[in-house]
Amino acid sequence: MNEYNVAPHTTPTILQFLETAAGLERRLDRALSFTRGVSFSEYRLLLALSKSTNGLPRIDLANAVGLTASAVTRALKPLEKIGLVTTQKSERDARQSFAVITAAGEELLSDAGGVLQDVFRQLTINTLSKNKINEFQSRLAELRNP
Repeated sequence: MNEYNVAPHTTPTILQFLETAAGLERRLDRALSFTRGVSFSEYRLLLALSKSTNGLPRIDLANAVGLTASAVTRALKPLEKIGLVTTQKSERDARQSFAVITAAGEELLSDAGGVLQDVFRQLTINTLSKNKINEFQSRLAELRNP
């Protein structure tokens, strides 16, 4: 351990993990952008909205995808413009609005899922045993929830 009580392998391992995640996200982004015209971030927004029956307030959507509310607002504008998302005013609070996925958004989401599956098939993680996958998922959960 060093003066900060961090094991010598921690910093390079975390940096490698983050670089790997960023690389995978870029790969998914390229595949979706090229074939469906949306980014991976936009896909994640649509996916989160698809899980809600009445739409989500922007702050809840931001929390669901790990973005700020202002970043979600900026990201939703082009999705609204091309008809994948609509905005509905809250009946209880005029200051609040809900983002709602449209039928076109649901269709794109379904198509995009196939694109992602094509990318996932090419990853080495696809060939790991169920035990190794369970171990990997456990370790990821430990990083997320220390």
